[in-house]
Amino acid sequence: MTDELKSSRTALNRLPARGHYDFETIAAILDEAYLCHVGFVTNGQPYVIPTIYGREGELLYLHGAAAGRLLNATAEATAICVTVTLVDGLVLARSGFHSSINYRSVVMLGSAEPVEADRKDEVMKIISDHVLPGRWEELRPANDMELEQTSVLQMDIIEASAKVRSGPPQDDEEDYALPIWAGTIDFQSTSAVARPDDRLHSDAALPEYVKNYRRPQG
Repeated sequence: MTDELKSSRTALNRLPARGHYDFETIAAILDEAYLCHVGFVTNGQPYVIPTIYGREGELLYLHGAAAGRLLNATAEATAICVTVTLVDGLVLARSGFHSSINYRSVVMLGSAEPVEADRKDEVMKIISDHVLPGRWEELRPANDMELEQTSVLQMDIIEASAKVRSGPPQDDEEDYALPIWAGTIDFQSTSAVARPDDRLHSDAALPEYVKNYRRPQG
């Protein structure tokens, strides 16, 4: 494990033992999740916007609207913060203070810029494949108007940290004698249910990539 993505801004001050700064750990979390939250400040007002993303090597691609605040913020070279969190379970301790959740999270700092127009379709496929591999090839191609109304941003993953909490509760020693149930509720199911659209064409068969879809799990 290395600290290649660690900086004074991403170093963990609280519970530093849970921190990870190697690209392998951070990439694994990013590859399992597909929803991120992007924080930025524009005109003195902070915003946090949820959006989907994709990763290609050390580049993170963010999906947004061409008329949205995020694109305007990046046009002003505004610094952004991108966070991703996976919740793995609940930690039920014998006290409220030590109760927690098991999770894996990533915080990335930097700036983003629009993807060049001639690469937009290619990068939108990367984002689509990140969420559901195989879906992009079945969709009708995006038209010029849709491409114009969609923004795709790219951000170098160069300053980041991961934070991971796993395992049982960690109570005060004297509390282990209390007759209170303690342990974890683990979210281990990766199953998903496909519900067809009410207006689905009668000839539209359920694709194998939908039928066999399972949430990825590290």
